[in-house]
Amino acid sequence: MTIMSRTISLASFSLLFLLLILYLKFTYLVEEESPLQLLPREVTCPGTTPTVRNGSHTTAVGGGIFFIETSDNTSPTFQTMCAVESAAQANPQVKITILMKGLTGQKRSLPKNFGISFLSCFSNVQFLPLDFKKLFSNTPLSAWYSGVENNWELVDYATLSDACRLAILWKSGGTYLDTDFIILKNLKNITNTMSVQSLYTINGAFLTFHPQHMFIELCMKDFVSRYNYWLYGHQGPQLLTRVFKRWCSIHRLRDKTRCRGVNVLPKESFYPVEWQDWKKYFQAIDPLEMKTLLKDSYGVHLWNKKSKGRRMEVGSFLEQLQSQYCPRTNTLMKLYL
Repeated sequence: MTIMSRTISLASFSLLFLLLILYLKFTYLVEEESPLQLLPREVTCPGTTPTVRNGSHTTAVGGGIFFIETSDNTSPTFQTMCAVESAAQANPQVKITILMKGLTGQKRSLPKNFGISFLSCFSNVQFLPLDFKKLFSNTPLSAWYSGVENNWELVDYATLSDACRLAILWKSGGTYLDTDFIILKNLKNITNTMSVQSLYTINGAFLTFHPQHMFIELCMKDFVSRYNYWLYGHQGPQLLTRVFKRWCSIHRLRDKTRCRGVNVLPKESFYPVEWQDWKKYFQAIDPLEMKTLLKDSYGVHLWNKKSKGRRMEVGSFLEQLQSQYCPRTNTLMKLYL
């Protein structure tokens, strides 16, 4: 092979590698496939949405439960509706906040759409603007954000989400959840805690910490000092994993599940089905088998990057979860999908 042909081959390989990386990083930009534009703008509130006596809510750990939307989308999908309903149903005494980037710069009133109308029925759910500059100010992430805010080719929604959840927990404290969760149990007794998704990796789809916690501060500092846009998961699960190993002075996650006030739960707690087996959610399952599988679970992560747009079988794992833990969303899905 000549030098020129080797050079061409190397260039071709580099181009293919770059395209693969871009594909992996941007597949999440496709919205959940559902005819949201055909839905009514308002929903009649069901009479059984969780309410709290005297209209008061506790915030358990700091600021309660947080969901975030880092894109400009302000129309919650059915999946988001299910996640929030399940959290509200399992934690009726806790304030649940949905932070949306698309609400910044708009009028004070919320946009009128199906998802917001439905979730506003829950007395413990509120919507707030997600202002990146304000959120990252006075945190170790401030300088990083200033450097990338005008260079969006260096950042994406997933990376922003990884940064936002750290800043929110450090400033307010509370529980962060991805919108592809279904929550099964009350979370009030879990603090300063994460969960592994495997023997080797901590996942950040669920995080709960007190405000100003040193572990979260170290995560933000690592986010900046070791920032690498091109490595998938480097700012998320890999960051949490490497910081926890340093925090506990260990080489393997299985060496310690708690140290210095930070706990790591087993994968059954929030990731009972591994990402490689995501299709299991869309297949029929015996209710007793499902009950056994979830006996130690607080929530179920649905691996939306893999499962987006997939249709359920009748009697599937996911259909049974939705019917039990977000029944009002499930009813609406059957009406409009």
